[in-house]
Amino acid sequence: MTLPPLTPEQQVKPRRFELRISLLFAALFVPMGVHLPYFPLWLEAKGFDPEQIAVILSAPMFLRVITTPLITAMADRAKDRANVFIFLAASALLLSLGYFLEPTYLIVLAVSLGLSVVWTPHSPIADSLALSGVRRFGSDYAAMRIWGSIAFLAGSLGAGFILSLTGAGAVPAIISIGLLGCFLMSFITPQLGKPRRASPLSATDMHQAVPKLFNRYFLLMAAGTGVIIASHGFLYGFVSIYWKSLGISETVVGLLWSWGVAAEILMFMLFTRLFGRHSTVFVLILAGVGAIIRWVAYPLIWPLGFGVSGFFAVQSLHAFSTALVLIGVQKLIAESVPEERTGAAQGIAYFTNGMSMAVVTLLSGPLYERFGAGGFYFMAGVAAFAILLVLAAARSAPQLGQRRRDH
Repeated sequence: MTLPPLTPEQQVKPRRFELRISLLFAALFVPMGVHLPYFPLWLEAKGFDPEQIAVILSAPMFLRVITTPLITAMADRAKDRANVFIFLAASALLLSLGYFLEPTYLIVLAVSLGLSVVWTPHSPIADSLALSGVRRFGSDYAAMRIWGSIAFLAGSLGAGFILSLTGAGAVPAIISIGLLGCFLMSFITPQLGKPRRASPLSATDMHQAVPKLFNRYFLLMAAGTGVIIASHGFLYGFVSIYWKSLGISETVVGLLWSWGVAAEILMFMLFTRLFGRHSTVFVLILAGVGAIIRWVAYPLIWPLGFGVSGFFAVQSLHAFSTALVLIGVQKLIAESVPEERTGAAQGIAYFTNGMSMAVVTLLSGPLYERFGAGGFYFMAGVAAFAILLVLAAARSAPQLGQRRRDH
């Protein structure tokens, strides 16, 4: 499938395009760097039990798997995706104010559901704008996207410092301030018009192409990546609560989260040199092994006396359990999916990752309530199951390659 030619208007590069996209990534990742580590702490501070926390965290995951592809497909059909981003940023800011209402279980759940619908598409729409710049103007995606990771680090560290002074009650205010910054920055979003191709999460593209991707190799590999990602559900939902229960301050909690993201960035920088020549199967098995080691180590660090330094060491494995999976997904698609079906393949990967994570996050509440940090051992089992899926897929890889050559 060839791309339609650029119109004269599409060939005009907006002024300071790379700078504007970099600032956009930075703005949208700051509130994410606050929400992921600290929102569970706020829920606990408001008296919610682990099962309620798990539902509040997982229900939006189930919902956004459905709504995000629809919204990104709508953005593709809009006059300009920048206008859609501005609307979503404004909506996210307004909905975040719902956390200032009386924090009953139903209110917090409803606000979280609504917020997930309009907040989650921020990143894929920003990605699609950045990739349009890559295709049309030769922009460097990594050089723009890295500012999102830096902003996530800054958001986590800054919020940790603030919360060490104010307590967890300030989390909604910090999130709203971050979303206000995102809304204000959305007005510098470059106007690029409609994309020449549907976004990677286009629901229409998925519907048309999914039947051609129903082969054993791709589906098992996609499932394997999704299950490895899902094994992080317990971490994202309850590790901050666990660290706080040990007396670790919010500032150090922020440092621990930031350390993991820094390790992820380092792996992105070194991957080609270290593992670029290895197969997708090898990369994903290595990711699964890294996840197993990480989850087995977590419950042992504090009892064995390794202290906070032990948690920093284990957080370094984020480079394997997360970064290698994200890279592995793209290697999988590049190696096994025809170019005209990459959008649908991205959508399927998003669906498997999202649904798997939602299920495991929902189960993490009862696990934490009953076993505490011992729930990480169950996550090790989840990662081991993912390795089995990848190994099963590997057995059909040669047949897949043969079929593609025959065609």
